[in-house]
Amino acid sequence: MAPTALVVLCIIIFPLVWNIWLSLKPVELAQLRGESLFAWNLGWDNYLKILSDPELPAILAATLSYASLGSGLSIILGLIAALCLQGPFRGRGVLRGFFISPYIAPVVAVAFTWGFILDPQLGILNWFGMEHGLWEKPLAFFSARWLELDLWGVEFSIPLALFSVILFEAWRYFPFAFLFILARLQAIPPELNYAAQVDGAGVWQVFKHITLPQLYPVLASLFLFRFIWTINKFDDIFLLTRGQSGTMVLAIKVYDYAFGQFNLGLSSALAICMFLFLTILLAAYFRWIIRKAHALV
Repeated sequence: MAPTALVVLCIIIFPLVWNIWLSLKPVELAQLRGESLFAWNLGWDNYLKILSDPELPAILAATLSYASLGSGLSIILGLIAALCLQGPFRGRGVLRGFFISPYIAPVVAVAFTWGFILDPQLGILNWFGMEHGLWEKPLAFFSARWLELDLWGVEFSIPLALFSVILFEAWRYFPFAFLFILARLQAIPPELNYAAQVDGAGVWQVFKHITLPQLYPVLASLFLFRFIWTINKFDDIFLLTRGQSGTMVLAIKVYDYAFGQFNLGLSSALAICMFLFLTILLAAYFRWIIRKAHALV
């Protein structure tokens, strides 16, 4: 057990304890290697500054919207793709490989590709939309905070930049859900579907009462994993918007505290807050969602 315990101590426990230590101290980036790191001047000032930050409610709202909608849409797209490619047909293997390509492509490449496609001046999407009368002027998908819409006399606004990065998140990571859901679909005994069809069940009834309950544990696990990974996601939003135009999320704010304001204490404190929130979410998942999933199965 000693080698494994040593690896866990060095890679997981020590960084966590060290981050907690930094979060309780007024540490600037220039003091990272100084002797003051070991001074016993601990306090809750960093946490109080984070909680009193006037931008915190907007950052939390953007983070939760980005994580929940991005995760949910990626799972929905993965479910649709898995249902479409479940049965045998010619070219199925090629299509499955094509559907996986967004997940395995380098994030820098796909982020810049989306940036070119959605560019307000050179982007093909803006050209197509204006050419066909869908909108009158170019849309700055990654730099406009709000988009004003008027549908049948009802005016409302949508957060355009945030909505765009959510769509990017759903498109890039739906192959992950697609693979897991497809594997579970192929493990469902076909006799269940045949018996339901013999009893007169339609396609929707078979999906609702047989397929979906069998998929529930996988869908719940996928949403948890994607939600945790999306909350901690940094590179996607940083490459697309740099956290501007209403897309400032907690992961970008941790980076901003550390390398924008050069305050490692605030950065560590916010990282610990994220860790505590995800720990509570994980505990709730294992206490209620997993129990319900096993009860359905």
